[in-house]
Amino acid sequence: MPSRNPNLVITIFCVLLIAAAAIISQRRVKAAPPSGGSITGSIKLEGTPPHQRPIDMSKEPACAAVHKASPVTAETVVAGADGGLKNVVIYISDGLTGSAATEVSPENPTWDQKGCQYIPHVMALNPNEQFKVINSDPTSHNIHPTPAPGGPNHEWNKSQPAGSPPITTSWQAPEVAIHVKCNIHPWMSGYMVVVKGPYGVSGDKGSFKIENVPPGSYTLTAWQESLGTQTQKITVAAGKPATANFTFKGK
Repeated sequence: MPSRNPNLVITIFCVLLIAAAAIISQRRVKAAPPSGGSITGSIKLEGTPPHQRPIDMSKEPACAAVHKASPVTAETVVAGADGGLKNVVIYISDGLTGSAATEVSPENPTWDQKGCQYIPHVMALNPNEQFKVINSDPTSHNIHPTPAPGGPNHEWNKSQPAGSPPITTSWQAPEVAIHVKCNIHPWMSGYMVVVKGPYGVSGDKGSFKIENVPPGSYTLTAWQESLGTQTQKITVAAGKPATANFTFKGK
């Protein structure tokens, strides 16, 4: 029976022990809860919502047919029966530091043209966050974002016929907000809101949620395309939710 080398046995045992410790450490890291918190809340409209003009799509029969049962109106102010205000962008306008101020969201949102409307009507994203523009209609569109003249974001105007591939692009710098229009269908209107750090957009009932917010004290801003902006101070603790509510008044 061959003799065993005690040094070799000890060496193998040490290697196995180190490997086991590394695996356990990795599992612990994966199981650890995130250190960031979240911000939730609601956006309300006080008073009577302003009248939204009806949109005449008769010059584009394919789109008019889509909305035959339910004609569409402008989306300048969209409020529910309980006053919940939709399409409000909520973001951190002051207080972000370090990597939190430059981190790019992995969401890669999609800007669709469907029924001769922009969906979503308002889209939030980070600088350098890629997004896709698609055309779900059986007709041609052109996408014409109009950033502030002379700024770091540059105006462009691209045609997108029916069935054409997505346009993938991004914005270089923060800008609140970039208006988007279609030169073929003048009623089409929407906004891209480019902000640093975590963001949220209010839904049909006016609620929103911003996730992965580093612990700290911040200024939170709510932007609405027609009603302007509001700000408030907020403190976020590690792993805990914070709450912020905003109320806009109808003009």
